[in-house]
Formats: sequence, C-alpha cells, structure tokens
Amino acid sequence: MSQRRERKHGRRKRRQPDVETTAVSTPTTQPRNPFPLYNLADDARLDILHHASMQILSEIGIAFLQEEAQAILRQHGVEVRDNIAYFDPAIIEEYVAQAPAQFTQLARNPARNVVIGGDHVCFAPVYGPPFVYDQERGRREATLADFQNFIKLAYLSPYIHHSGGTVVEPTDKPVATRHLDMLFSHIKYSDKPFMGGVMSGQNAADGVKMVEILFGADAIRQNPALLSLINVSSPRRFDDRMLEALIVYARARQAVIITPFILSGAMAPVSVAGTVAQMNAEALAGIAFSQMVNPGTPVVYGSFQSTTDLRTGAPVFGSPESQQALYLSAQLARRYGLPFRSGGLFTGSKIADAQAGYESVMAMLPAIMGGVNFILHSAGWLEGGLTAGYEKFVLDCELLGMFHQYLKGLDFSEEGLAMESIRTVEPGGHHLGTAHTMRHFRTAYYTAELFDSNSAEQWQAEGAQTAEQRAHKKYKQLLKAYQAPSLDPAIEEALLTFMEQRKSEINA
Repeated sequence: MSQRRERKHGRRKRRQPDVETTAVSTPTTQPRNPFPLYNLADDARLDILHHASMQILSEIGIAFLQEEAQAILRQHGVEVRDNIAYFDPAIIEEYVAQAPAQFTQLARNPARNVVIGGDHVCFAPVYGPPFVYDQERGRREATLADFQNFIKLAYLSPYIHHSGGTVVEPTDKPVATRHLDMLFSHIKYSDKPFMGGVMSGQNAADGVKMVEILFGADAIRQNPALLSLINVSSPRRFDDRMLEALIVYARARQAVIITPFILSGAMAPVSVAGTVAQMNAEALAGIAFSQMVNPGTPVVYGSFQSTTDLRTGAPVFGSPESQQALYLSAQLARRYGLPFRSGGLFTGSKIADAQAGYESVMAMLPAIMGGVNFILHSAGWLEGGLTAGYEKFVLDCELLGMFHQYLKGLDFSEEGLAMESIRTVEPGGHHLGTAHTMRHFRTAYYTAELFDSNSAEQWQAEGAQTAEQRAHKKYKQLLKAYQAPSLDPAIEEALLTFMEQRKSEINA
C-alpha cells in the first residue's frame, strides 16, 4: 500500500501500552471544581423544600430503632414516642451547624490524603455488589480475591482517589469476620484512604482499632482515617445496626456519610419534590444526631436516589428525574454548609455495553455540574449495583480521566490564548507544527487508551475489537503487573495479631 493511502486510512500501528508503566501508581492531584455550579431551583423554591422537610421532621417524624440512640435524642431535647423521633426545626438547625464544612481524610500515604468538601472532588469505586462479572468467567459470586483485585485496580488508577469500602461482598468469607479481611486488604493492597464497616457497632469498633494501629489514636482524632456509609432505611427509618455503627464512629471522631437510600415510587413519592423533601429530612435527622453524639464529627450529607419502573418494580438508573433530585439535594447541602455525596457511573445493564455507557454518563455528568464532593460508585457498577464488572471498571476509569481533564478548567492566560500561534499560521494553513502546538501536544487533550478513534479499516485490521474486549485485556495486564505499596512490617504484624484475636473471640 502506498504511503499516501496509509495516511488516508490512518493505518498506523496502535502503540501498545507499556504494562509496567501503566501499573505504576503515582499520587494524582485531587481535582477541584472551578466552574459555577448548576442550580435547578431558585431560593424561594429551595425554601419550600426546606420547610416541607421541617414539617416531616417535626410532625411526621423519623424512626430511630435503637435504645441508646433514643436516649441521646431525649438528652438533647428531641421528643421520642413509640420509636419515632420528632425534631423541633430549631434543634435541627442548631446541631447541623456544628458539623464541619470540610475535612481531610488520612491515607496511609500522606500524599494521597483527600479533602472532602468545598470545591474538592473525590472519586471512589463501586460499593456493595455480591456478584462480579468479566467476559471470560461471566457473572459469579464475589470472593475475597475479587475484592482484592478491585482494590488493586483502584490503587493503580490515577483517577480514583479513594479505595472505597465494601467494593464487592466477599461471599467466601464468614459474615461475622469478613469485615476484618476487607479492612486489612484495603490497608495491605493500597495506600489510599478507605471506608469502615457498618454492619454492627462491634464491626465499627474493630475498624477504629485497626486504624489506631495504623495511624495512632491521637492522629485519627485530629483527622479521620475512616469514612463510613450510614444508610437510612427509607422511608424515615434508622435501624439498630446503622445507629450502633454511627455512634461508635462519631465518638471516635471518624467521618460518616448519612445517606437516604431511595427508589422513588417505592421508598418515596413518585414526585421529585416530594422525594427530595423526604430525603432531606432523613439526612438532616442523621446529621443532627451525629453532632449530638460528638459535636464537630465530620459528616457528609448523602443522597442516593433513583426511580422505580412502576410497571415492573425494577430500579432505573440514569433517569432524568434522578438527576433533578441530585441537583436539588446538592443545593440543599450547600444551603446547610455541608460536604455532599451523590452520583456515580450507574447503570442497570448487565455488561459494559451501550446501555451502560449512556446511563453512566447521564448519571455522572450532573454530579460534576452540581458540585458533588464525594462520588461513590465511580467505577465498576453494573446491574443496578448487584454486580461489579472488571471491564466496566477500567472503562469507567477512562471517563474519570475525561472528567479530570474537564475539571482543570480553562486557561485564559497569554499561553492559553495562543496568539503567537494564530499570528504565524497563514489563512488556510494549519497549527500542527507551530511552536505552541509542539509545547502542548502531549498534554493538550485527554487521550482515552481504550476508546478507538481510528479509521474503520485500521480497527478491522487490528481485530475489530469492542471496547469491552479491549478493557478485558487491560484489566488483566494491570493485575499481572501490580505491585503492592510497602507497609511497615511491624504494623502489618500488629494488624494480623489483632485480627487473629478478634476472629477467635467472634468465633467463640
């Protein structure tokens, strides 16, 4: 084939990624959102939502199904009848105001500490699926090996700042002790921040003890080493396990995310405004309670909301109503001066296909535009959260790279305006060889390694692979080349000794 025809069809050899290079994990600057945030409602409509939430809190109430929690509420002036807490709006405002607007979470590598709040953005991986999927083995129950694999992939990605929590549920380990194996895996296989267990107060206490071993008891009281997810069992219900964990973490001054878990139409009204009013009331009740336990406890206002297919009862992800609810919740979090958690690369699809791509971007872009601070489920989510996908994980990381580039903002400096380049190019010419282009050609644009932008002829010549096929190869390359970050042997030994003792006590 002639050289001219090669240029026409773009049949240049795709540069294969250097596996050893791609498996090196270097600290990446946590992005900050430089853009004006999108507000869906004006102040008057936001006031309507706030006052509706206050009505729910004071007249309808929130269930707190744990005796110690009820005693704490009563001590701080909250009326509790038949397990239902009724909050005076003034009490809500007093205690919510005690929560910090921003805090730093510790990482084993101090260069990877993350700031939660303000204009900072933190991406964390999928949380909670009992199943995993890849092209080779299909859908199957998750194991501890899968859990560790996803920690390694999150560690290797420069676009994920946080190791997450129950990335997948390791079903091959006993329920009573698997929280210990998960926490140790986060510590051993990554040096990024991580989350604690919330299935009981004792699990939470074990997590606190392990980070005291890792960081020191005094250090974690200054800045939290754990950020843990406290879900509201919507509608309007905090169960005993979540409350026990919340009390333990707040007393230890560890950060918590208070998140109503809502499928509108089933766990909240079908209307967006009604859903947000209920969700706001639930979140504020938990946030105020955390400050009653320990004033100044770092807390994140959380929102996890999707809609229900009212024909089948199945959850729907990426729906426009969900994104409206996200924008409104973000505005309310800013109204109360709190860090905000929401968003994620959500999909109901079972594999990393077109549906997964469309729904994921539909769900994530509003999180960026709305100013979400902590974005859980940023990589790997499939099947409405029942499955974590290996291929989906690395494809999602490509999108996170794009969002990082987007969040760099715009350069209006002399270099950014590039007038020197514009002056030197004749009408009808090109900028490909100008000095300005040569200074920036490596960094000007984000290049997605797993997305193909070449000609159809080149794509066919290279095997006509789908994005999912390329991602399958990529995740295996990464895991093969992974190297664990160093961990002090004395600390590792102390952690293993503690785990052995706790497992013995639990099993007894």
